[in-house]
Parts: sequence; C-alpha cells; structure tokens
Amino acid sequence: MALLVTVVSSSRARLFACIPRLGFQQAGPLQLHTGASCTAKNYYEVLVLGGGSGGITMASRMKSKVGAENVAIVEPSERHFYQPIWTLVGAGAKQLSSSGRPTASVIPSGIEWIQARVTELSPDKNCIYIDNGKQISYKYLIIALGIQLDYHKIKGLPEGFDYPKIGSNYSVKTVEKTWKALQDFKEGNAIFTFPNTPVKCAGAPQKIMYLSEAYFRKTGKRSKANIIFNTSLGAIFGVKKYADALQEIIQERNLTVNYKQNLIEVRADKQEAVFENLDKPGETQVISYEMLHVTPPMSSPDVLKMSPVSDAAGWVDVDKETLQHKKYPNVFGIGDCTNLPTSKTAAAVAAQSGILDRTISLIMKNQTPRKKYDGYTSCPLVTSYNRVILAEFDYKGQPLETFPFNQGKERLSMYFMKADLMPFLYWNVMLRGYWGGPAFLRKLFHLGMS
Repeated sequence: MALLVTVVSSSRARLFACIPRLGFQQAGPLQLHTGASCTAKNYYEVLVLGGGSGGITMASRMKSKVGAENVAIVEPSERHFYQPIWTLVGAGAKQLSSSGRPTASVIPSGIEWIQARVTELSPDKNCIYIDNGKQISYKYLIIALGIQLDYHKIKGLPEGFDYPKIGSNYSVKTVEKTWKALQDFKEGNAIFTFPNTPVKCAGAPQKIMYLSEAYFRKTGKRSKANIIFNTSLGAIFGVKKYADALQEIIQERNLTVNYKQNLIEVRADKQEAVFENLDKPGETQVISYEMLHVTPPMSSPDVLKMSPVSDAAGWVDVDKETLQHKKYPNVFGIGDCTNLPTSKTAAAVAAQSGILDRTISLIMKNQTPRKKYDGYTSCPLVTSYNRVILAEFDYKGQPLETFPFNQGKERLSMYFMKADLMPFLYWNVMLRGYWGGPAFLRKLFHLGMS
C-alpha cells in the first residue's frame, strides 16, 4: 500500500489507501480453520458447494446469519488460489507462491470443511452426494463450483505441456511454463489463443500478449517477434469503449489479430498449432510457433452438466437479478458455474455476493428478494508491466466505472490496484464476507463531486 501511495501521489491514491480501512471496519483478527472434516454431519442449514472465491465468501456471510456450526463447505482441494494474479505470474512480474494458501486457512473458523468431491445433486430431495457415497441434506444450498478447464478438447493437450515453448496462465501446473517460454524466446511467432467457449476472465488471453510484447521490447527481442492473437471471437473486446482503446494499442505495437480462429490441435514436438476457421467450416491453418500461450476450452463442471439444477448448456439456472434458482427456491448460484449473462470474473463474484447475501436473508424470512444484480463485472486489462485499462461494465455492456476519471486510458494507478491492492482486498476483506464490489465507492465519488 505504501508503494501505491508513493507512486501515485494524488487524491486518487489517498482514496485507494482508504479502501482497506473501509473494508476492515467490521473485520476482526483472522481466525484459521484447522482441518478438514472426516465426520461430517448428515444435515446443514446452509450447504456450500465449492471452496473457491464465491464459496468461501458466501460461507463467511452465512456464518453470521445461521452460526458457523450450521454451515458446511464441500471442497476437495488442499489449496486455494487467487487466480487473477496468474496473468502477472506468467509474465514474471509475480511469484506463483504469492497466489495460493492452504484451503484450511481461508475457511471461516467453526465452519465444517467436507474435503470431498460432489458427485450428484438431488434438489428434489434437498440433498447432495459426495465421492465416498455419503448423502448430505440441507435447508439452503449455495452452488459455487466454478468452471472446468478442458485442455483435453484440444488434440495434443495436456501432454503437449511436457514440451518447451508452450504455457497457459489458466492452470497452476502450466502458468510458470508461460514465463519460461517467454524467457526462452529467440525468434519467430509468439501465438496467443482464445477458445470457442465461455471462459473465465475473458481479458486474460490478450493481457499476456501485451505483457509479452513489453518483455520483448525490454529484452531487445521485439524486432525478432511476430506477435499473433488468434481468437474465436469477432471482436477484441465486448464493450466498445474499451475495444476502441485496445485497438489503438494493437496498431501502435504492431500486433496481429486474427478473428474467428479456434485452436484445435497442438503438435508440441514440431512446435505447430492448428486452427480452424469458424467462418469456413473444414478450413484449417497450421502455424509454427516459437512461443504458444493456450487459453483452454472451458465448460460447466461435469457434475452439473446433466443436473436438475442446470440449464440445457449445463450452467446453474438462476434468476439474473436475485441469483435464486429459477425452479428450486432454496437453491442459489454464484460465480462461474451460473448462467448469468455477464463476464465470469472475481470482481463479478464480489458484486454477486452482496446481492446473494440479501436475497438469502429475505428468503430466510419468507420475504421476496428486492435487491437486484445489474451484471457488474470488471476486467483490469493489463497492457504493460506498469499500465492497466480498468474495464467495468454491466449486463448491457455499458461502462459502469468506479473512479471519476476516464478508465478507458492506460494508467499506472490502475496497474498497482490490479497487482497489489486487489490481492490484499481479496485475502483480507472479500473472503471474510466484507466486500460486495465497488458500488459504495461509486456513491462516495458521486457525493464528493456533487
């Protein structure tokens, strides 16, 4: 924080510095959960599926409503990761070790951690099943199972990651391979991909491209690098204001962007990538690479694909304003596993958590939810090692910006917010249930300017 205030010496920096104090007004000393449960109960008032950002945040919020002993989290993983920082890990700007902590350390004290995998949801019976065959019942169910990475849907992966020159910032197993490929680059094509599926953090596939270009300039390799972004989409970004800003950067830095190109095969032994042309079915192109960053196809977790709680595409079917399930009134969804029509980001989860908290509170009182989620999401578009365009927008794809300046411009202050402030808020405020997104900041700035 001291670094942020020193580098950005302005009233805006002072406002950044006050954010942790605002978040901590209610937060007490960190209390650690010490271990996973081997003797989970058969029934909980609130059962949370998933121990990622949405699951931990909602468990913290539910603890204050029904008591820790009445809440449980089902999560198999030993470690919890703040994944948004992996963009910087892949570019050598952060250490991987800074992104993870033991799951036990982030589960709210007193809440039961059921270290198991969910194998079936049975909402008509108000129960779920875990991988040891045990049935667990609930009064209220919060589904926060995240999104599934499907590297295997690309021919040649994931085994291709055993070869050099290829990495992916989307997995803890492959993010450091991106940094190694970047360092080892000599001359040729540096290719970055975007798949033909929904993804989490949709800006990340191009962020690493901008960072790589900056690294090549810094190390004197830029003239030897042909930087290519092959995306299955038809535009560089879904919101025009930020797309226009990115197009200027792309032109200034001589980056090649090819639209409607989907990676279908990696021949890692030959350093070749095969793309299909989505506008011309059956047409493919083989491109050799000196560096390849893969953004994998993604989908809803397998346990949800054929579940009664999901829509036809496999996503948890919730009301887009209240996050309550459309069919089962005691079931709720949050984050990447839902069919909410907004970008899947940690910032979206933060905003959703505040809405879902109020929704469940009213449902518990047999009242109708009133607070409505507007689709707020955010994507800090890292464009260099010291610049970020902070994209914030709603369901309609309209900018929903927090700060009283043009966020469509590259800014040093926004970089430090991405690199240092947001991880701090995540670990110390959001996961404790005290951060519901920046709506209060927008009101604060509005009042200050009125």
